[in-house]
Amino acid sequence: MVLGRERLAQFFRPCGEVGSGESSRLLPQASQLTELPQSSDDDDDISLLGDADDPVAKHDPEEWCPALCKPSAFRHCVRHLAFLWNLFFLLLGLLTLAIGVWGLLAKGEHLVPLGSDPMLLFVLAGLGASTVSLAGCLGALRSSSCLLRFFIGAVLAFVGLEVLGGLLLLLARQRLRDAVQDALLLCLLRYQEEPDLRFLVDEVQRSLRCCGLSSYRDWESNPYFNCSAPGVQACSVPASCCLDPRQNGSIINDQCAFGVLHLGDMAAAGVVHLGGCVVQLGAWLRAQAGGIATGAAVLVLLEATGLLLALKVLADIAPGGARG
Repeated sequence: MVLGRERLAQFFRPCGEVGSGESSRLLPQASQLTELPQSSDDDDDISLLGDADDPVAKHDPEEWCPALCKPSAFRHCVRHLAFLWNLFFLLLGLLTLAIGVWGLLAKGEHLVPLGSDPMLLFVLAGLGASTVSLAGCLGALRSSSCLLRFFIGAVLAFVGLEVLGGLLLLLARQRLRDAVQDALLLCLLRYQEEPDLRFLVDEVQRSLRCCGLSSYRDWESNPYFNCSAPGVQACSVPASCCLDPRQNGSIINDQCAFGVLHLGDMAAAGVVHLGGCVVQLGAWLRAQAGGIATGAAVLVLLEATGLLLALKVLADIAPGGARG
């Protein structure tokens, strides 16, 4: 570059300073200057400018992929809605779990086998619901594809079990009726032993205005109400079988049905309900079929809503690289 500039200076000197012999020598040199290639420094500058204009060379992904790297407001809304949705069911699951644990601990010395305790259903249901909802909350909050897939699989398993239960109700009605009758007989035999079963039986008999399974005399199979029992409850039935257990008072009279099994049917009809609870329970279930179907549909709709929200969040985080 320096040599070329000196030659140009010599070439453009005033004519007075250049001799005739020297002028003849500079003409071919000037022609050679026109053939000189461009400087490598210029090439480097041009290449640097080209790299600056190339979007692939930029290191900030938000400038060359705004559609993928910047989540839209709708995606933010769906993710927060999924989090709040699962948070609501997480609180319900924890409440159910707390009720079950409280029911197990409140019995104190009246402990019963854990497998036959109805409060165990509350514990299992609350534990399952809270675990699945917690996975949905954390999956939506942290954009974790692993937790979201676990949540989706668990919800699908719950829906499958519900559908299977509905099919069993339709296809095995008689077997289900026999199973319910066996469960009620077990409740009748353990009436005094388990407070939860006693509460359940009393509520059913009081609400449906019934007594026993098929008649009030089914209580003779209970070892405490049998006429050969040594206690004061011999030949009696629970107070929830009475027509008026309060006897026009504000406190339930626990002895309103004492000795009723000694009486005949005509005399007992004026004191307790004679009909059993199996027929009354079947009639009540048939009357509530519409409400039960509506409740089942609402439950499936809630589960489907949570499932769709989780699928949407999972689809949104998949292109950007899901976090496990």
